Amino acid sequence: MATSMLCRRTAIFSWAIRRVSPLKSYNPASSHCGLLHQIVNYNPKPLKLNLKDPYIPDRESEKTPEWQKTAKYDRKLFGRYGSSSGIDPAKLWPSHAQLEEMIAEEREWNPPLQVMLKNVEAKTKEANAKRLAREKLVAANMAKMPKMVADWRKEKREAKQKLKDEKARRERLLAEARERFGYAMDPRSPKFLEMVSEIEKEEKKKRKLMKRRLKEEQSHVPPAASSG
Repeated sequence: MATSMLCRRTAIFSWAIRRVSPLKSYNPASSHCGLLHQIVNYNPKPLKLNLKDPYIPDRESEKTPEWQKTAKYDRKLFGRYGSSSGIDPAKLWPSHAQLEEMIAEEREWNPPLQVMLKNVEAKTKEANAKRLAREKLVAANMAKMPKMVADWRKEKREAKQKLKDEKARRERLLAEARERFGYAMDPRSPKFLEMVSEIEKEEKKKRKLMKRRLKEEQSHVPPAASSG
């Protein structure tokens, strides 16, 4: 059994050696030289141009594609076959409308030097005007800066004072509710909100009454004697 196993392994090893030996004989340099030799010696045959019987599509036939009935294809045929194409070269010249369109396109994309200089001058003037306007705006804002800073500080002080007054008013209302009901209340409770509404109504009535009394007192004041 050991002898048969050794013979089998020897046969496999011999088969692998035979498979590897052709790879060792491969020479990349020689193959590359052979490829270059084929490329250098390649001499394709020139395409034959049938000038005696050129292919001219029949415009009247329905089988002829539309792209073979265009003026562009006629120019291609005339450029390839010349007078053998049977095409009148006068018809290949662009029409007046097409010529005007081509001239307008040429002027748009390739304007004369004077036009280009005028465009550059106009763009420079526009840029200078924008820069001057921006500088003027910056100068005006800088002139307003002290007043803007003062207004901002005043708003900050007023907002801070408003928060302080609201906090003092809330504490006063909570103290009044504690004194009225005998216990501390949640400022979000309906009973507290109802009490606040009643207090605001009372304060509004007091302000109206004070305003009316002040108006009556001013109406009863005698006018100042005129100086004689």
